[in-house]
Amino acid sequence: QVQLVESGGGLVQPGGSLRLSCAASGSIFSINAMGWYRQAPGKERELVATITSGGSTNYADSVKGRFTISTDNAKDTLYLHMHSLKPDDTAAYYCNVRTASGLGYWGKGTLVTVSS
Repeated sequence: QVQLVESGGGLVQPGGSLRLSCAASGSIFSINAMGWYRQAPGKERELVATITSGGSTNYADSVKGRFTISTDNAKDTLYLHMHSLKPDDTAAYYCNVRTASGLGYWGKGTLVTVSS
């Protein structure tokens, strides 16, 4: 089992920055990929960015060049550095991990609102 707790969301003006964090605990040795997803009101949940245990990253086209995904050295904290935020980035952001055996775990989400 892996437990995930997101933090760092809030209200930010367009053009601003935020850093989201996701603290992982439990069987973190089994994690081989981590990622951020988001869900805006009335829309489907969508991938934002992923990172593998080997450090390979993948980004949605809508956030390339503005968002950066990273982990700490212990790989028990996942980050999402968000810059040049737009109103379209407003959503609940969820942390996800996938284990080597194919199990997936989700956090409860943190809300990001981009508005003037």
